[in-house]
Amino acid sequence: VLHRYKEELSKPFNEATTFLSNIKSQLSDLCKGALTKNLDYPFDEGGGSSVEELSGGEVEGFENQDECGRQDIKGMLMRKYSGYLSSLRKEFLKKRKKGKLPKEARVTLLDWWNNHYRWPYPTEEDKLKLSEITGLDQKQINNWFINQRKRHWKPSEDMKFALMEGFAGDPMHFGHGVGPGSDNIC
Repeated sequence: VLHRYKEELSKPFNEATTFLSNIKSQLSDLCKGALTKNLDYPFDEGGGSSVEELSGGEVEGFENQDECGRQDIKGMLMRKYSGYLSSLRKEFLKKRKKGKLPKEARVTLLDWWNNHYRWPYPTEEDKLKLSEITGLDQKQINNWFINQRKRHWKPSEDMKFALMEGFAGDPMHFGHGVGPGSDNIC
């Protein structure tokens, strides 16, 4: 069993060694042949020569063989892993970002935003109406308003002071039991 395993493992190594020695001998033959040819002819006025000139244009053939080998390996790997790659592709397509909201929905939400810029917090009823008009989920509408406020809304200094006065001046603001006789401290 071990001998078969050794033979199995050494076979690709031996093939690779044979291939490399063949390439090495071909390359040395090409270089020897090119050198003897070029010794008969003087070099260009540039004073030198390239590998392609020395090899008599055979470098392109060698590069093509190398490219063919790469294509063979690529084809083999594609056949071997094509099922796995296609399942990964399907998984990535599922997780693809949903993208932007429809233009008409964005325009409707922006209209509401512009009309209520001083206090852009829609009530639950407003959100339901916007949901019916735009065809969006309430979660999408909530997220749009959260993002819009974070990115584009800067409450004025006057509004900040008005809010603070509103909390201090109204003992039962929003009916949460904040004020005299309440244990809640804001």
